[in-house]
Amino acid sequence: MRLLLVEDHSELAKWLLDWLTHSGYVVEHLDRGDQADLALATHRYDLVILDLSLPKLDGIDVLQRLRGRGDTTPVLVLTARGTKDDRVLGLNLGADDYLPKPFELDELEARIKALLRRANGQTPQMKIGKLTLDTLTREVSLAGKPLVLTPRELALLEVLAARLGRPVAREAVFNRVFEFDSEARIESIEIYVHRLRKKLEGSGAAITTLRGLGYALSVEP
Repeated sequence: MRLLLVEDHSELAKWLLDWLTHSGYVVEHLDRGDQADLALATHRYDLVILDLSLPKLDGIDVLQRLRGRGDTTPVLVLTARGTKDDRVLGLNLGADDYLPKPFELDELEARIKALLRRANGQTPQMKIGKLTLDTLTREVSLAGKPLVLTPRELALLEVLAARLGRPVAREAVFNRVFEFDSEARIESIEIYVHRLRKKLEGSGAAITTLRGLGYALSVEP
């Protein structure tokens, strides 16, 4: 999921950026309304988190221009303008949800997941043995119980599940798992493959190392 965070408060933006990235989202941050307007006109995002009080171009104008182009990208307004009139205005102009500051992270997370589910129409789930991977919310369960994975373990599972039963080149796996780590070495992949294998024990899903080809995720016989 690729998110655009538009927030001019530097400390809040850094906090949100770190949290969203740790949660597994790919996030681009901009702190000016005119920059956000240009980015939204030229790039595709799965969700926009939009402040209203922005320099150069107000968030309301960014929202109006986005909807004026016929763009239906989900927009979550996150702002200190929390009066009833502000909320009504934002929603009437095309915001999909409105969360006043200050806010709790768990509520923000729930609203993000709800908007992503709604945008996709229906939550797509992959079932691999006893393992269930929700490709939209990025939640994983084993025999109906949540399975806790680190962001890199989750990225590894996703890239292998996307080609279930087929080999994925080691370089492709490395590029997905270490997308933002320029200092990582390709040999580090083996560590995460080993860790994920341990967590998948008893699930019916198995990771196979294919010499010269890479890795494959498949359902055990």
